[in-house]
Amino acid sequence: MTRRQELLQQARTQPEVLVEHCLHLERQVAELKDRLAQTSRNSHQPPAADGLAKPPPRSLRTPSGRKPGGQPGHPGSTLQPVPKPDQVHLHRLDRCPCGQCGGVSLRGQPVLDHERRQVFDLPPLQLEVTEHQAEIKQCPVSGRRVRASFPPGVEAPVQYGPHFRGLTLYLFNQQLLPFDRLRQTCLDLFGQPLSLGTLTQTNLRAYEALDSVQGAIQRGLTQAPVVHVDESGLRVAGRLHWLHVACTAELTFYGVHDRRGVEAMDALGVLPHCRHWLVHDAWRPYFKYEALHALCNQHLLRELKFLAEEHHQRWAADLSRFLCDWKDDPRTAQGLDEAQFKQTHARYRRLLRQGRLHHPRRASGRTAQSKAANLLDRLEDYDLHVLAFLVDPAVPFTNNQGEQDVRMIKVKQKISGCFRTLAGAQAFARVRSYLSTCRKQGRNLWDACHRLVIGQPFMPQAPAAGS
Repeated sequence: MTRRQELLQQARTQPEVLVEHCLHLERQVAELKDRLAQTSRNSHQPPAADGLAKPPPRSLRTPSGRKPGGQPGHPGSTLQPVPKPDQVHLHRLDRCPCGQCGGVSLRGQPVLDHERRQVFDLPPLQLEVTEHQAEIKQCPVSGRRVRASFPPGVEAPVQYGPHFRGLTLYLFNQQLLPFDRLRQTCLDLFGQPLSLGTLTQTNLRAYEALDSVQGAIQRGLTQAPVVHVDESGLRVAGRLHWLHVACTAELTFYGVHDRRGVEAMDALGVLPHCRHWLVHDAWRPYFKYEALHALCNQHLLRELKFLAEEHHQRWAADLSRFLCDWKDDPRTAQGLDEAQFKQTHARYRRLLRQGRLHHPRRASGRTAQSKAANLLDRLEDYDLHVLAFLVDPAVPFTNNQGEQDVRMIKVKQKISGCFRTLAGAQAFARVRSYLSTCRKQGRNLWDACHRLVIGQPFMPQAPAAGS
């Protein structure tokens, strides 16, 4: 019996089965349509999954009325002349170019002034080879041959110096060049191929030299009033691992673990000691830590945007405007008093009740809920975490800091593919933690890499109180 005949037989004998089957098909079609309508602007889908057919931009922000580009008062970055140039080329004026005197000689005329123009350029790129010669002599007493000591860091008959190794650290860990391209770059610029062993050894030594720096970053994060946290998948040695980030505007910590949840976060040693605000995307394991929790409202706005645009849910559009209006309200920067917060919280709950008219909370059982009902569950159960930015002015509206710090590690993976070993992934994560922290604290990364190679890395400054 064919499937069509089977359905016709059921329709004659059990019409309720056919009705249930049709409803099931309708739900499947609706789910597929929703999936096709999802983009990075209205869901948690990453931008890379949008494909080549990018949707037209429809920002959640309202127009500011300002012209694009730099605004009045914005500091420029124009090249400025230096008072003491490295070289000066004097161009003499021997004959007059005015065109009226026939080019009379000016050699005997005094110089009235100079017009100056400076050219900023690179010197020829080449490696400078320094040979160290240690004297060998014979002891007049013992008769033994003895040798002078070489300077610290001069350990092999032939080796790369700290500036060159610092450059490889910078290009590999900050500019994210994969090994083959880094090797080709060194060959093109300096005429020297770089071996994989040299790069691996440099990174592992940097990993060991940063042990105390990582401890300082972890301690600083546990003392910070607000910490952003996030996690993302990472391919290591052919298996799925997880990159965890905890960060502030001054500090960044990256950790790699083969687990995603509490076991990994406990092992990495930051979140178990945080007692202040944690900003995240409402992933359930974060709530296991005894901290104050604030949710990323940007995630919520994307989901509300999808419901408003694809399902024409009025309550979703109203709640989105409610959150955006309070984000831009001057009172938010000061923090609401108790009466203001109660009034705002009541308005928030009224908007959720409007949504519940169409999407009631699921009763006990195994019936699947709609995405709108699931979102409403989250908005109701974690209402104070959603509105945390109104309670404490130090709490940001979004988790953009955490997402931005994760993003470049994902770029590294897209450029180079997976990490071949867990040790390599952990070394990259620790060096990148150091470089990201140096960048946030205004350090020059070229200098930071050189100091790391010679074993004198910058120690991060503790976060300022109330920052």
